[in-house]
Amino acid sequence: MSIIYIGDRETGKTSLALELANPSSQNVHVLYPPYSQLKALLYRDDLGRTQSTDANLATYDRNIEVEVTLPAGSKKIHTTWIDTPGEIWRSSWQKTNPELWNTFLEAARNSEGVLLIVPPYREIIRPDDRIDLDDFVTQQQWIHRFDRWVDFFQHDCPRIKHIALCLNKADLICGVDLKQEAQQLAYHPYNARKNWMQRHDYVFKRFFQPVRSQLAQLNQRASGLAVKCFITSIQNRELLELPWIYLGTYLQHES
Repeated sequence: MSIIYIGDRETGKTSLALELANPSSQNVHVLYPPYSQLKALLYRDDLGRTQSTDANLATYDRNIEVEVTLPAGSKKIHTTWIDTPGEIWRSSWQKTNPELWNTFLEAARNSEGVLLIVPPYREIIRPDDRIDLDDFVTQQQWIHRFDRWVDFFQHDCPRIKHIALCLNKADLICGVDLKQEAQQLAYHPYNARKNWMQRHDYVFKRFFQPVRSQLAQLNQRASGLAVKCFITSIQNRELLELPWIYLGTYLQHES
């Protein structure tokens, strides 16, 4: 099966991917590239964090092979990780960079699933002197960005069957206790507190109400498409793995 791993810049995609590859995994394992190689590529020891994507790059993509362990066996997910600048959505940019735009579209059109990473918006960030609110968009800007993704899914992703919509950096959100959230949402094959629909409803009602009309529109216009909402953080492995387990559960089997 093939998915695309996407999101605007500064959403935490790099940190999430690196943490996913950490050997201390549970049900989701990155087979390629190995953790040491990915860390050498993405992590800056001098900064003590992952490095930001070069702003001069219009797009870049990397391939990651992920294995999900399920009760019925293991599934491999071939993932194309694509980063994009905001300019890519402008028709002027698309006309000026037709090869890059077509490469982006080709990956999207051939994918069965999407893992979309979005950041929290400014109004729900908890008060903390160590957090610069200017690093986060306002709720209105967040909604506007999501409108672009909805248009993209509707017009340029004809094969997708499942979208895992991930609100990342959940540890920064006011009122969120990651341990408690994981107890509610974590994947346990035989004794989970919630099934996939119940998890989605729980997360959607708490965190995605500002885009409820957009999600309804997406579900109505795209026949056979399922959208599920998640929260993720590099500080909680169970929440981090959950969208990958979902995609591995429902997308076409590949051994």
